[in-house]
Parts: sequence; C-alpha cells; structure tokens
Amino acid sequence: MFPTLVEFNMEVRKGVKLMKIEVWSDYVCPFCYIGKRRLEEALKETGIGEKAEIVFKAYELSSDSPMTSDETMQTVLAKKYGMGVEEAKQATDNIVVQAKSVGLEYDYDNVRPANTFNAHRLAKLAETEGVAGQMSERLLHAYFVDAERIGTDEVLLRIAEEAGVSLARAKEVLGSDEFSTDVKADIAEAAQIGVKGVPFFVINRKYAISGAQPTEAFADALKKVAEEEGI
Repeated sequence: MFPTLVEFNMEVRKGVKLMKIEVWSDYVCPFCYIGKRRLEEALKETGIGEKAEIVFKAYELSSDSPMTSDETMQTVLAKKYGMGVEEAKQATDNIVVQAKSVGLEYDYDNVRPANTFNAHRLAKLAETEGVAGQMSERLLHAYFVDAERIGTDEVLLRIAEEAGVSLARAKEVLGSDEFSTDVKADIAEAAQIGVKGVPFFVINRKYAISGAQPTEAFADALKKVAEEEGI
C-alpha cells in the first residue's frame, strides 16, 4: 500500500478500465531504461499491456550537470562517490551486464554527462502530441545505446522529429521556457511523495515500486492491482 498518495481516479478507454502507471525517471539514469524494459516485459506477460496507460514523469538526477561534457562517466562517478576510476569502470561494466539481460546494449565507454531539463521539456511537448512513449524510448536509446549528446539542441531536435514530434514546435519550445513549469511540477511532486531515486513507479496511485526490480516483481504488482480493481 502506498499511503502518501491520494486516491486515484479510474480512467476508462472505450468502456475498459485502465491501469494508470506513472513513471518518474531521468534520461541519464541507466536503471530507468532497464526498469522500463522490465515493466514492459511484465505488462506483456500479464496481458495487461492493452489496459495500461503509462505516464512519464520528469526527474533530474543532477540538475547542475552541464548541457554536454567530454568527461567520461567513469570519471564523473569516481569523483561523485570518492572511488577510483577503475572501481567506477567495474560499476558501469556491471550495469552493462544488467542492461544486456533485457536486450539493451549500453555503450558506457562513450556515454558522457548531460543536462536533461530540455529533454524533459520536449518530452512534455511529445505528450501533448500523443507520442510521449516514442519520445521517452528514443531519448533513452540515444543516450545509453548510441551515446549521443542529449543535452544539445541539435541532437534533441533530431530525436524529437524521429519520435514524431513537430519539428517547428520543438524549436519553439527550446527557444522559450515552455513546459518548464510542468517539469518542475513533476520534480516537486516526486519530493512530496517521498521519491528518493529513480526509476519510481506508481500503479493506480495505490502501489509503488522503487528501482529496476525484477520483472516478476512488476508482474506481481500488476496482477494484484488488476484483481483488486477489476481490470
């Protein structure tokens, strides 16, 4: 039970009850992509996929990160956690192994730090255009698999267009502060409900799953909610 969240409102799509799954994540969070895949696997295994609405919520792991940088992630992690670069390399290698378990090929040797605030703003635009899922997937893939600089406007605009977002609107958003309030609202809500890290999944405003838990954990939670709510 997740007592700090308000009672959810059951939504209906063509007469079918929907299970609303809110996902707080950041595009530079390696476990967010892994967790996303495990959730997707659980939705497929349980047959609940067609009855679920996934809502992506913004979260910043490091709001003071530069838009782009030439530092390796191993160097950044070593500084952040007071460890040696080789130890940091071992940690990222372990993450690469976990990613492979869900079919993702991380290129951690070439991944570089990035500020994700603008990426989150464009994701909000994508939501208004009905392609939030495509945008989230494309951003995560671009960062971890393709090792692209997702803090730069050039890369963000290309990704947005590939995801089906209006290029003209994407340019307008990046040239303004549009959707900044929405991104900050997600981050504030995360703090309000006690989110300490991501990924963080809230199912029907009733149950929460913190971290990239095994697929079985997601499946168990989904089946429990479906049974309780008659989905």
